[in-house]
Amino acid sequence: MSGVRVLVGTKKGAFILTSDGKREKWQVSGPHFGGWEIYHFKGSPVDSNRLYVSQTSGWFGQIIQRSDDGGKTWTIPGGESMPGPAGPPPDGASNKFVYEGEVGKHLWYDGTQHPWEFKRVWHVEPSLTDPDTVYAGVEDAALFKTTDGGKTWKELSGLRKAKAHLWQPGAGGMGLHTIVLDPTNPQRMFIAISAAGAFRTDDGGETWKPINKGLKSPYVLPDPDAEVGHCVHRIAMHPARPGVLFMQKHWDVLRSDNAGDLWNDVGGNLPTDFGFPIDVHAHDPETIYVVPIKSDSEHYPPEGKLRVYRSKSGGNEWEPLTKGLPQENCYVNILRDAMSVDTLDDCGIYFGTTGGQVYGSPDGGNNWNAIVRDLPAVLSVEVQTLR
Repeated sequence: MSGVRVLVGTKKGAFILTSDGKREKWQVSGPHFGGWEIYHFKGSPVDSNRLYVSQTSGWFGQIIQRSDDGGKTWTIPGGESMPGPAGPPPDGASNKFVYEGEVGKHLWYDGTQHPWEFKRVWHVEPSLTDPDTVYAGVEDAALFKTTDGGKTWKELSGLRKAKAHLWQPGAGGMGLHTIVLDPTNPQRMFIAISAAGAFRTDDGGETWKPINKGLKSPYVLPDPDAEVGHCVHRIAMHPARPGVLFMQKHWDVLRSDNAGDLWNDVGGNLPTDFGFPIDVHAHDPETIYVVPIKSDSEHYPPEGKLRVYRSKSGGNEWEPLTKGLPQENCYVNILRDAMSVDTLDDCGIYFGTTGGQVYGSPDGGNNWNAIVRDLPAVLSVEVQTLR
């Protein structure tokens, strides 16, 4: 029987939530790597047993771990195997991230230039065809790739030739947080950086093009035609329509029908167009989901009501989805990587909050239930459909 595995990264460990196709009863495993910040936790789309997790610790720094058995045991690629929750990395463990070639400097808040410094991995994106190939977005913003299951990583340094001297950090740092792979063209991918914008490659990462035309950031970019410098929060794509992209920006919900060459505002009747995540229904490429937050200074739902908004028309017309969600005194946030969908026949939608709740809807958002409560603050939610 089919089922789902929801992979949850939190401020103090990783959790695995598993259910059958009905998605009514859930098993909870964790915390894995208790005490570590799990910036991102994602599984391979071609091998349901292969999982990758990005761990950060103030004591031990940044490592990537891999599981080949659905999370029962973990390996630091190039290091050693360890059961269950892992402690500090063993001596000699690999997965180092080293910037390639001429590194240069990037722009800082005060207008000065600062050298690149590796801090953490924000996002891991496994290949659509090979479980050993994974892309990693890091802070300071760069894109890395492994083809040996995480043992070695090489920067795709062509990205930093796309006016990187003008990139600057957003409020949470200058992280490459979104990686979207085109299932119809292995040479094409999209990435997003705070606060630099969105970029596309059509040659497997050798060269990159800023794709920010139509974005407006008047308070930080007086030049309305600035190619880089926009604070993009998240990009989403339906695999059946890789030329259509949806974006949640720092203010503005947008759509592109030409692979990012031009963006148009589709915020329509949303109560606020500020937020972090955006996602697309697994079977209807015109149905999209966002979670509006009051403002960039007040990171909680308007009126203290937790509402997911759904558009069935690809934007502009939005409806609030509230059944099963708290509608008073709710002041949590939903971060950019904390929403995902499954691909079962009746598409399930999932999101996690900074209050430690993970909510799921087995019917496209009509009804919601708290799968688990009282976790540490949720940083990421990803789903593997098990068949």
